[in-house]
Amino acid sequence: MNILLIGYGKMGKTIEAIALQRGHCIVGKVDTPDELLKFSGAADVAIEFSQPDAVIDNLKFCFEHKIPVVCGTTGWLNQKAEIETGCLQKDGTFFYASNYSLGVNLFFKLNEYLAKLMNGRTGYEVSMDETHHTQKKDAPSGTAITLAEGILKNYTGKREWVLNETQNPEALVIHAHREDPAPGTHEVHYRSAVDDLEIKHTAHSREGFALGAVLVAEWLAGKKGVYSMDDFLKF
Repeated sequence: MNILLIGYGKMGKTIEAIALQRGHCIVGKVDTPDELLKFSGAADVAIEFSQPDAVIDNLKFCFEHKIPVVCGTTGWLNQKAEIETGCLQKDGTFFYASNYSLGVNLFFKLNEYLAKLMNGRTGYEVSMDETHHTQKKDAPSGTAITLAEGILKNYTGKREWVLNETQNPEALVIHAHREDPAPGTHEVHYRSAVDDLEIKHTAHSREGFALGAVLVAEWLAGKKGVYSMDDFLKF
């Protein structure tokens, strides 16, 4: 499979190594939309891990040039509905996930189930913590937002999420921490006067995220439309 890498930072380099191990060919490595515009090769799929200020232009390029795209960039989701519509209008292929790790996606489902169990139980206050390396520009992380959305969907005591602090009792607080080295840790806490209940996922390296992105790229071959990890993992 011929893969175009859009975003050649630490994650891009890890994806490259795993893709090569699995017998794929890297036909392009670009870091900016300007570099992408110069790409004239043939790609079976693009894997996009760039920056929030570049992702929209990158995705539109892929739709315009009929390149299926696997996107893991976070910090732009207020435009996701527009991008999905644009993909369908161009008869393109788009796969987005805030996190490509199998363990994290199992954690998402565990989080939703726990929120259902805790819904309506008085005396507990739910909050979240996420910790990433200092080079991560968006806060909270896309993974944290996905976890928060899973809680809000299943826990009627909270109506919105907020970053760091609030006086609103109906808001779910996400504490974002940036320190090195930290590939990614996410925690959900239900605290009461008598006990605490917590679930936690800790990533030890980028390999789990990168392998998931390559596996999705392989799965996406020949497909049209908009997909997510629920489609890939058949949850």
